[in-house]
Formats: sequence, C-alpha cells, structure tokens
Amino acid sequence: MPGPAMTLMTEEALNKMVRRDGKVGSKHEKHRGLLPFGNHSLFGDFPPDYIPQNLSAKIKMAKSMSAGSLPKIGSASSSDGFMSKAGSKKGLNSSMGMRKTFGNGFSSNPNLPPDSPPRAGSTFRRPVSTTQFRTFYDRGDLPISVMQGSGSGKIVWKVDLDKLDFHHYLPIFFDGLREKEDPYRFLAVTATYDMLNSGGSKILPVVPQLIIPMKTALNTRDEEIMCTMLKVLQKLVLSGDMIGEALVPYYRQILPIFNLFKNKNLNIGHDIDYSQRKRLNLGELIDETLEIFEVNGGEDAFINIKYMIPVYESCVKN
Repeated sequence: MPGPAMTLMTEEALNKMVRRDGKVGSKHEKHRGLLPFGNHSLFGDFPPDYIPQNLSAKIKMAKSMSAGSLPKIGSASSSDGFMSKAGSKKGLNSSMGMRKTFGNGFSSNPNLPPDSPPRAGSTFRRPVSTTQFRTFYDRGDLPISVMQGSGSGKIVWKVDLDKLDFHHYLPIFFDGLREKEDPYRFLAVTATYDMLNSGGSKILPVVPQLIIPMKTALNTRDEEIMCTMLKVLQKLVLSGDMIGEALVPYYRQILPIFNLFKNKNLNIGHDIDYSQRKRLNLGELIDETLEIFEVNGGEDAFINIKYMIPVYESCVKN
C-alpha cells in the first residue's frame, strides 16, 4: 500500500487526467496567489537590475495577487464599478450602490434580501507562505534526499535517525507539511512519518515547538493541507506515551479550525465512496482526530474539546 506522500502525488496526477482544463495543480494555484513562487533560477534570484523583461512582468503579477482570494468590500480591486459610480455618493452601506456591482445588496445571491451582508469567508482558502523547510532544503541543510528508482516512494537519510536532533529537525519537517509542490511535499511528509515512527521518547519534549507549524498549516483552510496535517496529528498522538496529554493545553490553538470544518462531509446519498482508502474526507478525519485526542488525552481532554467544539459528543462510554 502506498504511503501518505505517494497517495497525494497519485491523487494529483489523477485529477490532472480527469480535469483537463489546467485548473488543477500547483502551477495554477501559484498564478491565483495561493502558493508561493520559487526562485528565479537554479542559482537563486536575479539582482533587480538584471531581471529579464518577461520574468519582471510575472513577478509584478505575483505580488499583486499575493493578497489571496478573500474579497475586500469597497476596495478598488474587488468592486471597481461600485467605487467609481456609487462610492462617493451612495457610500458603503447603500443598497442601491451595491446592487449595481453585486446584484442584490452586498451579496451576489439574487435570492437574498436587500442589504444582506456578504459571506464571512471563514472557510476561504488562505495563501500559503514560503516554508522554512523549502529554504533549508534548497540550501542543502537537511540530511535527506529522494531514493532514485524507488517506485514505492522512499527517501534516503544521510544520518542515522537515532542520532538526529529532533528539537531542530522535527519542527522544520512539520512546517514543510504546508507544501503542495513536489519534491518538497513528498520529502516533508515522508520524513515526518519516518521520524514519528522511530522517535519514541524523543518526540514528547518537542511537542511545544510543533504547535506553531500545526496552527499555520490548519489556518491555510486548504483541504489537502488540512487532511495531511490531521493524519500527522493522529500519528503524533499514537507515536508515544503522554503526547496526547501534552497537547491538551494547546487545544485553543488547534481546535478552532476543527470547529469550522467539522461538518465538511461528502454527501453522496446512497452511492458508494470508492476513495475511502485515501482518507481525504475532511469531516471524517476531524471526527477521528477528536476521538483519538479524547482517548489519549487523559481526564481533562473531553472537557477541553467540548469547550472549543460544543457539538462534540464523547466516544468513551461512561
């Protein structure tokens, strides 16, 4: 059975075959401003005075799109017609001025009443910033490389895992779980699982350093990145004693995103979901992760989960 990294690569390749419109993959998401662009060349970025003309135009476009996909009500980039026609006379709260741009009130849905507010955007995807993992890997500071000719998806460790400094490397690999471009994604996911499998007692002291990479990855609201992080969280809790209890004080940083996407399930009626083995259903993964947190988090786990996610019901029988 292929590992988690190979599953992500296979799923992306299949999506590209099925959807031939060019809107699948990291290249399209870079031009949308959701993923960071790489270096200008193999040897790094060009000096400002020596940037080729065609590359300079692409860089300017990337900077203009780096704000992400969240709409900004009343800004020139999101509603030019409103600003030029109604902004100076009608004001932002005028339903007449907003209808000229958005159709009916603030919202683009014609079935909503006038002056209805726009979508809050709590589940909109956020742009993914450049990771520390990419910087360290491009510099050659990480003791890993891809095993060439391996169909099963393996990496080569240049240092014995028992001699590896978990305090330094494990947070870097956790930060790399936000990557969506190979080989960075493949290396980060595979290396994280290898370290969790062989870490043992070395993992528990590093847990506080992993909270910021966890929170950053979950806050991207990207379903693929969130699914990857949820699987890693399950593996982390089950990889050693007391790790589940060590995570309880940090529930307030991790669980708010769980609460937003808890009901994000695939509604297919009476049909069969043949992709269950890939474990890409976000709602089910969140339920599984919360249950693992409760079972392995000690006596205070349930009350802390319930405080952050009020609709959660205990999986432990009284």
